[in-house]
Amino acid sequence: MDECQSAIPAHDGDLHVVAAAHHIVKALGTTKNLSDDLRKILIDLDAHLSLITSNIDSKGGKGFVEVEERLKRVERKIVIWESDRIMIWDSGPKEASDYLEAVDEVQTLIDSLRGLSMNENQKQKELLHRASSLLQMAMSRLEEELIHMLVKHKQQSEPTYIPSPSSQRNVVYNESVVSLDNESAKEASSKNSCSDECGEYIVDLVPEHVIPDIKSIAKVMFASDYGQEFCEAFIGVRKEALEQHFDILENGKLSIEDLLKMEWCSLSTEMNKWTWSMKIIFGVYLMSEKRLCDQVLGEFGSVNSFCFLEIAKTTILCLLNFGEAIAMGPQEPEKLLRLLDMYETLADLVIDIDALFSEDGGSFVRLEFHKLLEGLADSVKAAFNAFGVAVSSNGSLYPFPGGGVHPLSKYVMNYISMFPEYCSTLNLLLEDQHSDVASLVSEPQCGPTASLSTSCPMACHLRSITSSLESNLHKKSKLYKDEALQHIFLMNNLHYMVQKVKGSELRPFFGDEWIRKHNAKFQQHEMNYERVTWSSVVLLLKDDNPGSSSLSKSTFKEMCKGFSIAFEEVYKNQTSWCIPDPQLREDLRISTSLKVVHAYRTFLGRNPAHVDDKCIKHTVEDVEKLLFGLFEGSPRSLRNSRRMMKT
Repeated sequence: MDECQSAIPAHDGDLHVVAAAHHIVKALGTTKNLSDDLRKILIDLDAHLSLITSNIDSKGGKGFVEVEERLKRVERKIVIWESDRIMIWDSGPKEASDYLEAVDEVQTLIDSLRGLSMNENQKQKELLHRASSLLQMAMSRLEEELIHMLVKHKQQSEPTYIPSPSSQRNVVYNESVVSLDNESAKEASSKNSCSDECGEYIVDLVPEHVIPDIKSIAKVMFASDYGQEFCEAFIGVRKEALEQHFDILENGKLSIEDLLKMEWCSLSTEMNKWTWSMKIIFGVYLMSEKRLCDQVLGEFGSVNSFCFLEIAKTTILCLLNFGEAIAMGPQEPEKLLRLLDMYETLADLVIDIDALFSEDGGSFVRLEFHKLLEGLADSVKAAFNAFGVAVSSNGSLYPFPGGGVHPLSKYVMNYISMFPEYCSTLNLLLEDQHSDVASLVSEPQCGPTASLSTSCPMACHLRSITSSLESNLHKKSKLYKDEALQHIFLMNNLHYMVQKVKGSELRPFFGDEWIRKHNAKFQQHEMNYERVTWSSVVLLLKDDNPGSSSLSKSTFKEMCKGFSIAFEEVYKNQTSWCIPDPQLREDLRISTSLKVVHAYRTFLGRNPAHVDDKCIKHTVEDVEKLLFGLFEGSPRSLRNSRRMMKT
């Protein structure tokens, strides 16, 4: 015999006691400021007392009259909203509270009716069926209210605190275009200045004042064994909201085949979007989504983690698939910076991912992202090695016009100038190759007396790359038939390398000794140029009989003619040569002028009697002005140069 039946009074005196208790319970129910839990207890107790009375009355032939009356009352409260499509929670807190109380009472009646022995009591079965149908109707309505509430109050647009990835120029070596300058290199850096702002940033995906209403629906639905329906509705709305935020970040759902066919500029953009999306989705949205799930479903155990995983799964798989496709694809040198961004972003997020999916159900998420991190690490190393190979193997069929700074030099130096931003990561990933590379680099910075900066794995790899660049530049210099232009070419490129190291964050990794050594190298090429070009010209002014007071007029005239022809030949050839750096150009002009002009002035000074317009074609001033017109990179004729000097 169950509890309700055993509590049925046997005498009229006991019936009066039940009636009095019933009266007290109803009176207590009208008290204001009752807690929800206490009010629920009173409703349950009221229902049980009604059933006891009804069971007594059924023995006297009255049946379940009071139970039916109570069912009719709550039925009216619930059914009335079926014909009124105004949402209950939009009507006000009292309407919502009354509706939830009515649902609680229906559930209490059902529990009490089920607790009684049927004993072939048709009325009892009928009431139970009616109450169950009414509860199902109420659950459907609560599901609608939940969906409406979540949709109405979800965050509709991209939050203002989320910065957008800046449009960045990609670093791609191409001899048909001018390579990056300093500003372009800064733009090309895939490091984002706002990355700190994109860290963990929890926001209210649903306003705080709505959370208690959602929780009240959850409690009623779970108490009525409709927890699955609640979860399906909750997951559906929140999953759609997360995917909408993901779409705002403009991530395309691309297959591995799509990525393999994609041009580099497009692929670079997609890789950059992935990096930003990882920061925003995991650092902002999933953190916030987890808090929302905890607030609403925290008291329902594993249901909480299940719902969170279902909400996040599609978006997570999309991010995972893209990352895996990139890690599996070919690793060209131009991908290196983007791969470093992807690796560092994921490395920073792994702890958060482990915390978000700490339960057993989320173990596959943790495992897959850890595998992806390893894959990206391997991709970074492969791309770095490919970069070094590309530098050493880059070939040219023709000499670079004018002997200026070769595009390969600009590409390499601007590219590596961005590596210091990734120093910690590169040191970690290149550690296993450090000893092999250090043994190949001749500079003392990798020795036992080296500083931490110059002896770290990244530093030795950088110097290995520039060493390969130097070797390649020497090969390219041999394409020039003119030995003097070979020296101009090497001087320009070595000077460019030194200036890039001195004027950037590369300096600590190369060290002052490297700078001194390479300063000496380009200065040696400067002297070699002067020797190869001007020594033979100046030699034409040398007097074979230095003891004599002056030359004969015919000898003087012949020597002036020889000098003029040689000078004009050099001038005609070298006006098209280029020294891009203004200071280096000026220094070489001054150095050349001191040597040539001094020799020419001395020669004319020793033979003043023969100096006239018929003997000399160029004055000292003419020679000096012409020398200061060299290395502009634009061919000039001597006639045009004279016209310019006169004006």
